[in-house]
Amino acid sequence: MLAKVKFCGMTRPQDTALAAEIGASYIGVVFADGPRRVSPSQARGILDGAGETRGVKRVGVFGTNDAAEIARISEEARLDVVQLHADPTTTDVRSIRRAFGGEVWAAIRIAGTHIPPDAELLFDTADAIVLDARSEKRLGGTGKALPWSEIAVDLARDRGSSAVVLAGGLKPDNVGSAIRTLAPDVVDVSSGIESSPGIKDPWLMREFFAAATGFRPH
Repeated sequence: MLAKVKFCGMTRPQDTALAAEIGASYIGVVFADGPRRVSPSQARGILDGAGETRGVKRVGVFGTNDAAEIARISEEARLDVVQLHADPTTTDVRSIRRAFGGEVWAAIRIAGTHIPPDAELLFDTADAIVLDARSEKRLGGTGKALPWSEIAVDLARDRGSSAVVLAGGLKPDNVGSAIRTLAPDVVDVSSGIESSPGIKDPWLMREFFAAATGFRPH
C-alpha cells in the first residue's frame, strides 16, 4: 500500500458505507464552519453508515471548539480521532488529549512554499500532522493543492514521531505524484471526490483509492 486513505467531509451515510466497502482507513465529518458542516447527531448517523467495519476510524474535524466541547461532541459522535484544524498549538493538543481518549491530529495550514519554522514541536506532540493549504475563507476542503516539491525538504527536517497526513487539492489524477514526492502515511481527500460540496462521487472515490493505494476496489 502506498498510503492509507481518509475520505473527509462526509455528509451522507451511503457515502461512508461505500468508503468502508472500498477500504478507506479513515472517514471524516466536519464540525467547523463550512459547506460540509454537520451537527453531532447528524455526524453519528453519517459515520454509523460505515457499520462496524474493522479498522475504519471515525474522525471529527474541529475549528476553535474548547476541550470540553470537543470531548462532548466526540462522545456523541463516537469519534476515534479529533482533528484540530484552526492553527492548533502544542498546548491545544495536550489540552484535548487530557479530555479525549483517542488520537489527536493537528493541522498545519501552509500559505507559501514552506512549513512554518515553529511547527517542529507539533510534529513531536500530535499523533498525526495534517498538511493542508491555507485559505482565509475556509479551514479546509478548498481544493487548493500544496507545493509538494518545495515543502519536501522542510518535511524531512521536521518529521518526528507523528504520522503525516497530506491534504489540500488531492484528486485521483495527482495523488500518486503527491505520495511519491512526500511519502505521507495518509492522504486526505474531500472536494477531490465530490460532484458537489459534501456529495461524494462513487467513481471518483474508487479511482482515488486505487491511485493512492495501488489496489483497485471492486
